[in-house]
Amino acid sequence: MVGPWLFRLVGDLSEERAARVRSQERADMAAHLHDSVLQTLALIQKHASDGRTVATLARAQERDLRSWLYGETAPPDTSVASALRAAAAEVEDGHGVPVEVVTVGDGPVTDRLRPLVLAAREAMVNAAKHSGAEQVDVFAECADAQVEVFVRDRGRGFDEASVPEDRLGVRNSIVDRMRRHGGTAAIRTAPGDGTEVRLAMSTSTGANASGTRTEENAS
Repeated sequence: MVGPWLFRLVGDLSEERAARVRSQERADMAAHLHDSVLQTLALIQKHASDGRTVATLARAQERDLRSWLYGETAPPDTSVASALRAAAAEVEDGHGVPVEVVTVGDGPVTDRLRPLVLAAREAMVNAAKHSGAEQVDVFAECADAQVEVFVRDRGRGFDEASVPEDRLGVRNSIVDRMRRHGGTAAIRTAPGDGTEVRLAMSTSTGANASGTRTEENAS
């Protein structure tokens, strides 16, 4: 007699606990929808005539939902991939140009690799501000010995020799920064052919690959 009663009691308690968990999850989801999604939809309605603003708001909300639902985004100071995604999100929100990031492998953001992330961010900013491209693409490959980042756009391109001396974005924030920290920066661009910035940094001080080169694609 006691056995079946205990079995039913345990079952009832399990069901009650599961119902409590589901109720809590629904409450958390409702709160998040109210705090984030509904406010974004209200902003989209307010700026419905501004297509770029609407697209920026929608992409920001997409990132937030992905992070919240799937836990895809680690804190930006924990890995190269998360740091690049955080930088891309800042550039996207600030300039209204979509920045797509694809990473192969990952690793911690060490003091040695932080300049690489900062240079990549500056390359994204330059592409978003000056290229005229509708999208910026970022590809990163993190290996044991080296991390490479490519920032590409299909915009108007430029002649690096004609860049004024007071324009320090490419020269100081990308090229010289990578050289100072033992990395490499290669820029391939030409008017009308878009721009590709390749950044490379070894993961250890014993395997520096210093130097900087500029490649022009004249085709």
